[in-house]
Amino acid sequence: MSGLWLFCRAGFESDCAAEIQDKASQLGVYGYCQAKAGEAFVVFRCQAEEAEHLASKLPLKELIFTRQWLVILAEMDLPAEGDRVSPILTCVAENQQRLGLLGELTVTTPDTNEAKSVAGFTKKFTVPLRQALRGASLLSQKPLAKRPSLQVVFINKVRVVVGFSFSFNQAPWAGGIPRLRMPGDAPSRSTLKLDEAFSVFVAKEEHEQRLQSGLRAVDLGAAPGGWTYQLVRRGMMVTAVDNGPMAESLMDTGQVSHVREDGFRYLPKKRNVHWLVCDMVEKPARVGELMTEWLLQDYCKEAIFNLKLPMKQRYLAVNEYLQHIKEQLQNEGHGRFELQAKQLYHDREEVTVHARWL
Repeated sequence: MSGLWLFCRAGFESDCAAEIQDKASQLGVYGYCQAKAGEAFVVFRCQAEEAEHLASKLPLKELIFTRQWLVILAEMDLPAEGDRVSPILTCVAENQQRLGLLGELTVTTPDTNEAKSVAGFTKKFTVPLRQALRGASLLSQKPLAKRPSLQVVFINKVRVVVGFSFSFNQAPWAGGIPRLRMPGDAPSRSTLKLDEAFSVFVAKEEHEQRLQSGLRAVDLGAAPGGWTYQLVRRGMMVTAVDNGPMAESLMDTGQVSHVREDGFRYLPKKRNVHWLVCDMVEKPARVGELMTEWLLQDYCKEAIFNLKLPMKQRYLAVNEYLQHIKEQLQNEGHGRFELQAKQLYHDREEVTVHARWL
């Protein structure tokens, strides 16, 4: 059966399903979702040409709960032992006219403990599969950025999904998960949230300009300094706002000014802040209003902040928060802006939002 395969965080399948159905209907594509709690993926069933239409015309960056996706070519059971390459090779060969020369191969699993138990096997399996595809002239000898990518997803040791994604509309990481290392000297694990957010929301070719050393930044609700750490390591000068204590290691850098004040009350004395970041545990509507005000008053150029999610109807709730921010920026702002949201790999019951003036 054809359709789209979507990777998401385990436990958020219903939100991922609600979102893809909503976005697909806006493009005139109507299908149905197959989703089971805890499986970390959703299947959106539709016609093959409709799946390709969505995968090319619906920007992945506009999807909050989908990390990565692929157009389904086949769902199959491989032999438990012996030759597992040939069935996949045959599937790709049968679709060669549709795909043309493939530019890259990814073999991965959904983000569940059961599926990840075969991660070691998938790494070993990638090599012979890549060699066979290249030998059959189905895969380029070197990665080609402008050709479709083949994706093979192992749900378990025998059940696989074979599909493809368009190079211009896919996450650059397997399963949509960037591989980040926890810095040994970071004050808290929350540091990985901002590290990932910069990877997702700031194009790699723009890092030098938008994340350059010397920029001024404000971290609201900073203590003990997990997010401040990411700003400091990029050479920024940071105002850390929090009544709680900051890590001494950050204060010793000379790049951090600690303001003991409520993040909802603090305002900068000068309008020279590029980055505003915020991971305060507070009602999402209140955080959204604060971030919007900073942007409208030109207190910052870009903002990254987290919105804590309710227990139910999370997609509808996030949509409402984002729509309110968007309307305010449109009605009261002074130019073009960009607004994105994603449930990052290092997020839990929250989504991370990025907003900036263009």
